[in-house]
Amino acid sequence: MDYRTGSIGRVLTIRFDHGEDVLEGLKDVIMRENIRSGWFQIIGGIARAGVVTGPREPVMPPDPVWRELDGAHEVVGSGSIHRDGDQPLIHLHAAMGHHGETLTACIRKNTKVYLILEILLFELVGIDASRPWYEKGGFNRLTFT
Repeated sequence: MDYRTGSIGRVLTIRFDHGEDVLEGLKDVIMRENIRSGWFQIIGGIARAGVVTGPREPVMPPDPVWRELDGAHEVVGSGSIHRDGDQPLIHLHAAMGHHGETLTACIRKNTKVYLILEILLFELVGIDASRPWYEKGGFNRLTFT
């Protein structure tokens, strides 16, 4: 375990509308506002997403199980933002439900909003953190300087 202490800087409220790409739009805001590290909550609807539902086996590096989510789903989730160099990396886990069935997954790509999706983003300041590639684990790992 490793940790640092910091504080909350700016707080951003972001609305995405029907058909917009959540991950790409969030990256745009992060770059425009020069956010180095942050934590966020999402709530709303998602129509499409490429998600990872876990590893095939509990080994490192993991072999991810991919699934394409298609159709209207209610979504609530939480994520973090840290950089790998200048590139913002978003780590978002969410529960997505449709007609009483729920899927919990890591949302990774091809996201499209159904109706509306809201994000409350907390900028983290005073923490020198990044998310470089971690060869042994096969993923980008939160790292403190």
